[in-house]
Amino acid sequence: MNNSSRCLYNSNINIFISNEKEYLLGILCDRYHGDALTTTRDAWVGEIEILQKELCLLSTNEGQIIFEYDIPRLGKRIDVVLLIKGIIFCLEFKVGESNILESDLDQVLDYALDLKNFHRFSQEALIVPILVATKHKTRSSFIQSSVYDDRVVNPLITGEKQLNELIDEVIKHYPNEKPIDPNWVISPYAPTPTIIEAARALYENHSVEDITRHEADKVTTDRTITYILDIIQKSKENKEKSICFVTGVPGAGKTLVGLDVAVKQTYQDSDKPIEDEGAVYLSGNGPLVAVLNEALAKDNFEKCKARGENKKITDSRREVKKFIQIIHRYRDNMLAKIKNPVENGILEIDPEKAIKLEEAGYGEVEHVAIFDEAQRSWTHKRLADYLKRGGTYGNKLKVPNFPMSEASFLIWSLDQREDWATIICLVGGGQEINTGEAGITEWIKSLNEIFTHWKVYISPELTEPEYAEGMVNELLKENKNVIYSESLHLGVSLRSYRAEKLSAFVHSLLELDKEKASTLYNEIKDNYPIILTRDIDKAKRWLHDKVRGSERTGVLMSKEAARYKPLGIHVLNSGDDNAVHWFLEDKTDVRSSNYLEDAATEIQVQGLELDYTCILWDADMRYENGAWHYYRFDSKSKWKEQTPTSESKQDLIKYMLNAYRVLLTRARVGMIICVPEGNKEKTSSGYWEDSTRIPEYYDGTYEY
Repeated sequence: MNNSSRCLYNSNINIFISNEKEYLLGILCDRYHGDALTTTRDAWVGEIEILQKELCLLSTNEGQIIFEYDIPRLGKRIDVVLLIKGIIFCLEFKVGESNILESDLDQVLDYALDLKNFHRFSQEALIVPILVATKHKTRSSFIQSSVYDDRVVNPLITGEKQLNELIDEVIKHYPNEKPIDPNWVISPYAPTPTIIEAARALYENHSVEDITRHEADKVTTDRTITYILDIIQKSKENKEKSICFVTGVPGAGKTLVGLDVAVKQTYQDSDKPIEDEGAVYLSGNGPLVAVLNEALAKDNFEKCKARGENKKITDSRREVKKFIQIIHRYRDNMLAKIKNPVENGILEIDPEKAIKLEEAGYGEVEHVAIFDEAQRSWTHKRLADYLKRGGTYGNKLKVPNFPMSEASFLIWSLDQREDWATIICLVGGGQEINTGEAGITEWIKSLNEIFTHWKVYISPELTEPEYAEGMVNELLKENKNVIYSESLHLGVSLRSYRAEKLSAFVHSLLELDKEKASTLYNEIKDNYPIILTRDIDKAKRWLHDKVRGSERTGVLMSKEAARYKPLGIHVLNSGDDNAVHWFLEDKTDVRSSNYLEDAATEIQVQGLELDYTCILWDADMRYENGAWHYYRFDSKSKWKEQTPTSESKQDLIKYMLNAYRVLLTRARVGMIICVPEGNKEKTSSGYWEDSTRIPEYYDGTYEY
């Protein structure tokens, strides 16, 4: 039995049939990280019993069976895959069900299409999706390839008792299929050109104003894109590895630069993608990836519908997913290739888990990887702790003693290529907002100490205090491969198209430079209103009066805010779907930000924007005696001051300040800041009616 981290179980069909049910269940449970829910275990028991009974009756038992197969980098998992006579059968089980739902058929077809579009060793093969509703009484009798002529069969339906007949009929129907590659389970990720073409069409023609609307001159973004593409070209010609650090003021269009480089690098002014030249845009910001993906997918879906094309929203979502991906899945796909456990602190590829390609080596398919918000990559400790326990719930990949920070590992991943590679790090200043985010220092240390053959192209602004605590010059002074260029800095905010100086104003406000903040405010206030109030109802009224047409408005607050319910505000629940609804639904949907009921935090809005915002400023960060003071609520009755007594407390204070930096730079057109009055009332015995909202907690901030 091949023990691949891509699946929970992988074996020859004959061996599977001869094993005890309890033994097989034990393997599935053992490899599944965390405790498998009872429903999951019951489903596995049902699947094992049915398959052992039905596969015995096949005309051939030669083949492979794979349980819970992960499709590389998509975070999707197929119940069971059978590889028989050159045919890939994707099985989705609905144990105990007799009814057939359209959504279940869509699900199993999606898996087949994902294999076709993203899995190298499936691209030429015949793929047959089968929905097994175990109590269903009949089976499909009509086997037909899809209208797209892509060697994917239209989804088939069966109950448990007819499964062997259906598989045999498919084998008879397609008797001359080529053998499947024996390394199918560890196939490289390889998106087909049709997907990249779709992404290009989406991006070049999209109208996603929610994300990209601006009026500012984009000369600086054009200059930056040209410079980066030139570095990529040089790296290719000289067979070099290179890394660029792009800085920018909040809202300067770093994300747009990243997406644009990905498109231009992939196409290079041609109508078709240039073979083996691709780029991928990666972000660790779940809400940003979800919102960008859904906005582009909806856009594409609407355009196709308008042209009379028969297309599903799931097709559009799949097309976009090649283009914009969550960084953790890219990382996990590389982790699946290493020798585990790691010995002597050195990462090595396990040749049994990965295929070596001529150009890509053991690296991924792309030459160019664009990491958005690179300052948010994880420290060594956070990544090692995460991998030691096996990641999040349901992720079975445990790696004890992991030796690298996330930045080092991402460089290592691209360094596996045999030919050339370029990494583009998009860096926001002062925007680390979570424990365990390493800032830019970790990237520099890795380049100095491990990847000394990499060329380093860097924005001179990276030497400013908000990046790497102003230590960049010091860190790089011995590195002979460094080239500085002004072209790698985006100095103009596209987001606040009426107020290029907004980010400078916010910076001086938070740094307590009153004089400079006052001067900058006076320069921008006529074109970009910033209003102060103590009344949340007035703030909401102001937003409702300001917003026009399809403009978006919303309430924002820091994740450390705690006493917002008395004001009739709730915090937006975590989960990328909630962020998608909040940012993209229109005024007819109560989940939309426009309803001003759910406030988003810095975690949900970083990298995104609205037209008008209300910042609800709670008692977590207070101006007292000429300085900022930081407090956390104990979730019951008290605010506790955070003092910089340890490194972790210093980090927490930095993240709390940065949270407000993010919140105050999300509005394109104007914002209102609401610092509540607190509760002035006292009980008959002279105590505060609400001791968690005493007016003095808020007054200093309001006066400042």
